[in-house]
Amino acid sequence: MNTWQATMAALTALTAAVAGFAALSLAMDRHWETLHGRGSDPGTLRRWLQGGGSAGLLVSLLACIALRGSAQGWVAWAGMLTASAFVVVLMSTYAPARVPPLAKAMGAIALVSGLLGVL
Repeated sequence: MNTWQATMAALTALTAAVAGFAALSLAMDRHWETLHGRGSDPGTLRRWLQGGGSAGLLVSLLACIALRGSAQGWVAWAGMLTASAFVVVLMSTYAPARVPPLAKAMGAIALVSGLLGVL
């Protein structure tokens, strides 16, 4: 793997993990109510958020394994999860209205960097 592909894999892993954690947090009632008011419910959107969040974390894992191999990829993924969870927790605490745009932006960056890393 050359330097460009390694950079794109690392960027994909980090941004996909941030998008995944942001989607999973929005699937929770507490975080949803923070944005949309007390008593609101994500309804059928909850399953889409859970599925998208899980897919983001899976893409992050696959990018880490592609970057470091099957032995060290899991360790790199744990680091990516830690860093991305820290970002999402801070955003949810201090700027909750910015979590949905963050999730969309990170998902788009993960998609583009993943495609550029393959090419």
